[in-house]
Amino acid sequence: MGEAREVMDRLTDAVTTHADLKTIGELYAEDAVAFTPDGGELRGRDDIVEYWRTMTEAVPEATFRALHSYEVGDTAIDEGIFSGRNTGPLELPNGETLPPTQKEIAIRGVDLATVRDGRIVDYRLYFDEMDFLGQLGLLPPDEPF
Repeated sequence: MGEAREVMDRLTDAVTTHADLKTIGELYAEDAVAFTPDGGELRGRDDIVEYWRTMTEAVPEATFRALHSYEVGDTAIDEGIFSGRNTGPLELPNGETLPPTQKEIAIRGVDLATVRDGRIVDYRLYFDEMDFLGQLGLLPPDEPF
């Protein structure tokens, strides 16, 4: 296992099984950049940790089941299912906060982490945001055609 895989596995653990914002912060370079479907482009460790804070509070007992894990040079890539119950408030990018829905979610996604000197410098997360909001019950019901 290379450095990128080790760092990615530690990040996954710190976001899910053993939620720990301090560890998350230690895993990102100070000037790291992240791209997420719901938070857009995040610049700097503090903004990235804040993003993960909202997720760990919204789904505090989340799990991640890896479907595929790869490491190519300095980049680790995971495809898997992030799941749990929304028992905490969910902060939206526009500043609004939604109360917990108590709904179970299971979101399939892919994340990539490029690591240099033991820290993530570039992170990309991909998941279907509409699926996420639908599972939380936050979308209007489908209308028949």
